[in-house]
Amino acid sequence: MHPIILLFVISLLHAYEARGSDTVTPVFVQKGKDLLLNVTAPVKIVKRSDFRWRFNDSNIFRLFDDNRSKIIGPYDGRVEIFLQNHSLLLKNVQQDDSGRYTAGVFGDQNNYVGKYSVTVQDPVSPVNGTVDLLSNSSDSCNLTVTCSTQDSHHINSTFRCDTNTCSQEEGGERSKVTTSGTSLRVYLSKGFSVICNHSNQVSSDEHTTMIRDFCFSNPVFLFSITAPEPRSYIIITIVTVIVVLVIFAIAAFVRHRKKGKHESVVMENTLYETAQVKSVNPLMDQNPTDDAAAPSPSSIYSLIELGSMKSTEAGDTTQPESLYAQVDKSALA
Repeated sequence: MHPIILLFVISLLHAYEARGSDTVTPVFVQKGKDLLLNVTAPVKIVKRSDFRWRFNDSNIFRLFDDNRSKIIGPYDGRVEIFLQNHSLLLKNVQQDDSGRYTAGVFGDQNNYVGKYSVTVQDPVSPVNGTVDLLSNSSDSCNLTVTCSTQDSHHINSTFRCDTNTCSQEEGGERSKVTTSGTSLRVYLSKGFSVICNHSNQVSSDEHTTMIRDFCFSNPVFLFSITAPEPRSYIIITIVTVIVVLVIFAIAAFVRHRKKGKHESVVMENTLYETAQVKSVNPLMDQNPTDDAAAPSPSSIYSLIELGSMKSTEAGDTTQPESLYAQVDKSALA
């Protein structure tokens, strides 16, 4: 009874291993990149067996039971093996590297520890979106967006928009798979944006069309679609207050400087006039006690004038103007 149960369990394990060994993992890699493949089970090399990485029916790498290893000719310099976990790194993959990769221990029995189906793909070509405006008013809009690639693939879809949102009409194409295996899609995103997407398993390219750039004949409508957030009002208010305060501060500073310059000019003029008066009439600076001894300016002038008249009568040739000038010069001195 017990041996029968044991044989049944062993047969189940072998069936599980056989099913697991047939599992092939698909892998996609972009042309020019490096490809890393790992083993999916521990590697045990026994006598008269070796570990191998194979591409289709050809060997890439062999590791023998005495730890000798060998990389097969065409892959020399392109392949790196990590002996710690027996992983394979294939560098700079090209289209010809697409195919089936297997790893296993080969001997009396073959034990696979990894199976992969590798597909090398080129990056997708850029995609572009063009708009055909069907109708347009201040509150509604109909347009068709066409997504096209450089390799002549294209799809188109129609969109209808009102003042609040847009919708994608039925009947148009939404996605398609091209002959090169790439996917081309057109869809609505964030209310008023149409996305054209061109992708494969290794790369993607997008083009965004803003419906607001084509719809609605009234420009004011563009600003009434979405109201500013309350935070925007707070920021605008704070900035306005700061600007006003700066302007007032600059105006006060300029006014203060102008006022200071005006007071300085007035003071200088006052000092100059006082000094000029004192220098022209030095007799006024004398003490009151000297007034009796010193003749007044008018009496001095009278004396000079009388003297000049007498001199004229006596035949003196000196002019009164020169005498007055001498007295005036002495007063200024």
